[in-house]
Amino acid sequence: MLEIYNEKVQDLLNLDRPAEGLKIREHPKSKHTYVENLSQHPVDSYDTIEMLTEQGYDNRSVGSTLMNKTSSRAHTVITIEFIKTRTIEGGNKIHTLSIINLVDLAGSEKAGQTGAEGQRFKEGVAINKSLSNLGNCISKLADISMGKCKKDAVVPFRDSALTRILKSALGGNSKTIMICAVSPAALNYEESLSTLRYADRAKKIKLKAVVNESVQDKMIRELRE
Repeated sequence: MLEIYNEKVQDLLNLDRPAEGLKIREHPKSKHTYVENLSQHPVDSYDTIEMLTEQGYDNRSVGSTLMNKTSSRAHTVITIEFIKTRTIEGGNKIHTLSIINLVDLAGSEKAGQTGAEGQRFKEGVAINKSLSNLGNCISKLADISMGKCKKDAVVPFRDSALTRILKSALGGNSKTIMICAVSPAALNYEESLSTLRYADRAKKIKLKAVVNESVQDKMIRELRE
């Protein structure tokens, strides 16, 4: 469980936080993006996941603004790895791995409405910048899906820590659901309209999830069939 605070990644389940944050790396072979030295915790039930999640939420960076006394000042990402193991003839085992990312995005802010100054203002700028970069990635992926640009067009994932971490969820082998929250208040009209545009672009992205198999597992399965 991690948070992205002022473009720095911090482990929410480890209070020993380096000032420079944790490094985001890319695996040289699989190209999978991961956070170096992020703590991992084995779980065997939903109750354990819930307990660790609550522990992590208590460690989040929050602050008070005119619009929210406990405003989230960072994006939060919870990663859950599911591993299914089954034994086949001859005692061989086949492992299937699925990774679920639960992402809680901090809301975009207008300094005039939140009254943010100093550190709060700096946090708001970082939040808005990363959300803008996420929007740029969504727009480019939507254009690729609709054939408006080449399939190998460069998507600006590297422009922010948030989009680097979400690269596989947005443009990789995955199924992705985005829930957009809007406000009925007239004061938030522009924000709600912007959010709906965001959601409309995201809907145009086409992803197709397929099961990744090792060469050996695939050969065993095909021989059995």
